[in-house]
Amino acid sequence: MAPTEAATEVANMYDTVLILDFGSQYSHLITRRIREAGVYCELLPCTQKIAELKFKPKGVILSGSPFSITDEGAPHVDPEVFNLGVPILGICYGLQEIARNLGGETSLAVKREYGHAELNLDPQADHHSYKLFQDVPTPTNVWMSHGDHLESPPKDFVVIGSTATSAYAAVAHDSLPIYGIQFHPEVTHSADGALLLRNFVIGICACEANWTMSSFIDKELERIRTLVGPQGSVIGAVSGGVDSTVAAVLMKRAIGDRFHAVLVDNGVMRLNECAQVKQTLADNLGINLTVADASELFLGRLKGVTDPERKRKIIGNTFIEVFEAEAHKIDEISRQNGLGPIDWLLQGTLYPDVIESISFKGPSATIKSHHNVGGLLEDMRLKLIEPLRELFKDEVRALGALLEIPEDLIWRHPFPGPGIAIRVLGEVTPAQVEIARLADNIYIDEIKKAGLYRQISQAYAALLPVRSVGVMGDQRTYEQVIALRAVETKDFMTADWFPMPVDVMKRISNRIINEVKGVNRVLYDVSSKPPSTIEFE
Repeated sequence: MAPTEAATEVANMYDTVLILDFGSQYSHLITRRIREAGVYCELLPCTQKIAELKFKPKGVILSGSPFSITDEGAPHVDPEVFNLGVPILGICYGLQEIARNLGGETSLAVKREYGHAELNLDPQADHHSYKLFQDVPTPTNVWMSHGDHLESPPKDFVVIGSTATSAYAAVAHDSLPIYGIQFHPEVTHSADGALLLRNFVIGICACEANWTMSSFIDKELERIRTLVGPQGSVIGAVSGGVDSTVAAVLMKRAIGDRFHAVLVDNGVMRLNECAQVKQTLADNLGINLTVADASELFLGRLKGVTDPERKRKIIGNTFIEVFEAEAHKIDEISRQNGLGPIDWLLQGTLYPDVIESISFKGPSATIKSHHNVGGLLEDMRLKLIEPLRELFKDEVRALGALLEIPEDLIWRHPFPGPGIAIRVLGEVTPAQVEIARLADNIYIDEIKKAGLYRQISQAYAALLPVRSVGVMGDQRTYEQVIALRAVETKDFMTADWFPMPVDVMKRISNRIINEVKGVNRVLYDVSSKPPSTIEFE
């Protein structure tokens, strides 16, 4: 009997808080803060139909939004959320959405409030709202970012906090566990925001704080075995990066020899990547590995393509095609050896990939489609299995350490599925790939020598689609430009550019210009995410 979907949902294995996203730039931070409190949570679009949820949440949080509650086309929650019978916390726009549904009044503020504010609390010790602000001092510093405000709260709501400009900065239903706050507790600017969120999910929702990677391992191993079954086999999409390696080791531990790893040489990998991956996965970690050289196929299909989304779709589709071809070969061998058929495809999708690839308001535009969650063939024969789909990068690394994967591999910088193809801006040709590949190798080599590699979350060299005038020796040159990118981040949802020491940049620039033929200029990217993304494409 095939396992039911409910039996394989991570959200059904833990006490889970549901976060409904109205498009706020801070929504992912709510997720991070709750996970840090040891409670599992999932972020879904605010348009999620409650009847279609695959799990019963222990509580619900309504996020902020860039919209005004009065805008035509502003996003709204399914009213059924108020019939779930679980605690609800509305943050900023979420507060106004509570008011809209339960009979309160909102309006445009005379002056938009953005920045620090002093919140004065007045919860009664014998009132249930006291738990929300338990151990939070008064006054406390909070972060405001809103243009609308609550004009009057719904019937049966009481005021439990105010600021100089917001009389209803925190409200609560008199008897039901429904709360609304005008400020953003998820940002670090709110001094006691993390404590407030912890109070909500543990003190009010009564969630067990058991979300740890040590607990996740056993539950995930059992989930994989349930999904795959006693006879099924899995073919793995591996690259040598931390995500696919952790996923592969987890899969091998779950089903042993029924896991088959395949590395596709797509022609846009880093310098000597295939040889290094083979040594790491096959020789060191004992994983069955097949290397499929499809570089000519990939580069042929990318010829003449300059649009980043088309690159991603082409690479995603071609990956699946190659995997299915390899799976067919392995399938035959597996059947001959009395093992189950190959019918699952492993991918190392992470939670930020999922978040960035969903729209908070139906079919509206996304930032970009991720290789692991977008661009897949509609008629793909293999079913996807994604054991890391619910994890952030720091959680994956913690999981890797528990799985005893070598430290240097755990801390290896991320490398995108489309590879150097999205670091060569413009048309992808073998010559352009080689320039970007050599420049990137020099860059990473120098930051490692300088002892900076672990301080940087991700670094790479990109080849820009421009040429510049230069002078080398006595010759005038008109050659290409390399842009260096290095960022610091904890969860890859937001990132700051890394302040690279000038002496290190000098060495990197000098080496690239002298050692990489066709380059006469090196730039350093000093933009953060947002507004920029970590990758150029």
